[in-house]
Amino acid sequence: MRVALLSPLFESVPPRLYGGTERVVYNLYRGLRSQGVDTVLFASGDSRVEGPLIPVIDESLRLRSAPVADPVAYHLKMLAVVADLAGDFDVIHNHHDYWMLPLTRMTRVPVLTTMHGRLDLPDLPAALGGFPGASYVSISDSQRQPLPWLRWMATIHHGIDTGPFELHRKPGRYLAFLGRISAEKRPDWAIKIAKLAGVPLKIAAKIEGKTGQDYYDAFVEPHVDGRFIEYVGEISEAQKSDFLGGALATVFPIDWPEPFGLVVLESLACGTPVLARPCGSVPELLRDGVTGFVHPDIAELARRIPDLPALDRPACREWVEARFSLKRMTEEYIDVYRRLSESSGQRRADRRRRNLLHPVQRVADGNS
Repeated sequence: MRVALLSPLFESVPPRLYGGTERVVYNLYRGLRSQGVDTVLFASGDSRVEGPLIPVIDESLRLRSAPVADPVAYHLKMLAVVADLAGDFDVIHNHHDYWMLPLTRMTRVPVLTTMHGRLDLPDLPAALGGFPGASYVSISDSQRQPLPWLRWMATIHHGIDTGPFELHRKPGRYLAFLGRISAEKRPDWAIKIAKLAGVPLKIAAKIEGKTGQDYYDAFVEPHVDGRFIEYVGEISEAQKSDFLGGALATVFPIDWPEPFGLVVLESLACGTPVLARPCGSVPELLRDGVTGFVHPDIAELARRIPDLPALDRPACREWVEARFSLKRMTEEYIDVYRRLSESSGQRRADRRRRNLLHPVQRVADGNS
């Protein structure tokens, strides 16, 4: 089986700093190749992978040295590049949202799209509804609820390689917030939890665009004193283990239907429990009282902080290893690829059979 793996162009694969989808693509690329699947990655040219890479743009869009005037041009370029080479593959696996859906009409090769974002946006049905035959994978059961009519092949939770994440057996003395500065992620609520509990907070997050900067300026920066509330900026993958592992808990007080939340797994892989609100995928990722505490009220989350040292930190890592391994994710995707490929082959065989029988049927009907 030969698979084309399409990554977004916003970040390299793997991402230099923050980039959840590109991190998942990197993990899957490695997982597929380790399972003997001939996999080719379509991504930005600054990606660093051990295997075939077809660069669509020289550098990723967000951190490139020379910003582009119109990013959409490169999304369309990717569509054209993949369409030209589609016949070389058995399955095309799209992680680049609806930008690549036209491939479902441009080629007979099966196209699978993993949706990584929220699906409750009002204009999304207008885009997805134009491709009724498209096949999808959701990354959590909660993610697919706004659009149950899509052709869902499976829900496949992300898997991670726990190797880069060191188990920290002893709880630290600060709370950690890792992600991006936005109203959905609610770093301001993380600050409030820290202040209610009297436990310092370290914020490692990217600030993206004017919206992110405005939110930081209004709701985060006024509380940052460099001691009790510390903003350390956007950190690299290599820094995550020490940052998360050295914390008493990771705070995840989201206020949106989070499709997944990779930071939850990364924290647990370090042995660090998570304090989270039960939005979106959170109930699928955490077990209240075992891998952290889950509650909609941030004041209640703050009240549970003294109970954190009693949680079993090795058990947090074992939770990830048992349920969210890279091997499990890879095998589940391979199963979907096979089902899609077999279904596509059967449809092609049926089409050929109908074409062969068509003249005979016309004679039988007296229309020769």
